[in-house]
Amino acid sequence: MIHVLEDPPMKTIRILLIEDYRILRESIAAMINGEADMTVVGASGGNGDTLLQVRTLSPHVVLLDLGLRNQNGMRTTEALTKEFPETNVIGMGLIPSQQDFIELGEAGASGLILKDASIEVFLGTIRSVVRGTKVLPPALAGSLFSQVIEHAQKKEKGKLVNAVRMTKREREIIPLIADGLSNKEIAQRLNVSTYTVKSHVHSALEKLSVHSRLQIATFFHNDEAF
Repeated sequence: MIHVLEDPPMKTIRILLIEDYRILRESIAAMINGEADMTVVGASGGNGDTLLQVRTLSPHVVLLDLGLRNQNGMRTTEALTKEFPETNVIGMGLIPSQQDFIELGEAGASGLILKDASIEVFLGTIRSVVRGTKVLPPALAGSLFSQVIEHAQKKEKGKLVNAVRMTKREREIIPLIADGLSNKEIAQRLNVSTYTVKSHVHSALEKLSVHSRLQIATFFHNDEAF
């Protein structure tokens, strides 16, 4: 007699969704519940009972809106990862600031999903996190957020600039940007091409997760490690 071995049952990813906008919450829940390997075991508007919900529902993943009106997302993330280390917390945000990246990494989050992410990226992030991967939006890979997470995991206490892998040339250019020099002036000062300076400035913007030269200058003046 031939015994046919059945495939082991697929593990269903249990998800707790915390999002204060009802329409968005219901839409995300419907999307997740349409997947064979996922289910939303609870969904709420973040009314301060998140820890109790996790304790009761035992989710594998908590999807947490970082912009909750009734709850501080970062403090909640920190409380969750401390009390429930086996539960993965994924932050959801529209335009996270540099400070958001820092706080989310230090709070122990497993990843970040931008709210304008595609459905494929959204669902893929959840699956990857459950497999044990720290996941970032593609645009943030190698940025300040990813490096702060690695930095926080090692429990090092250095300045932020030491958690960001800046090249020697980028470190030379940032103070000149802070002094208000143009790309052309920086190129003349360093004896390189304007194109090279533009490339380094673009790289620095991405690594620091900022959007303007003024923000780079602010970072420089606020970080004592430079």
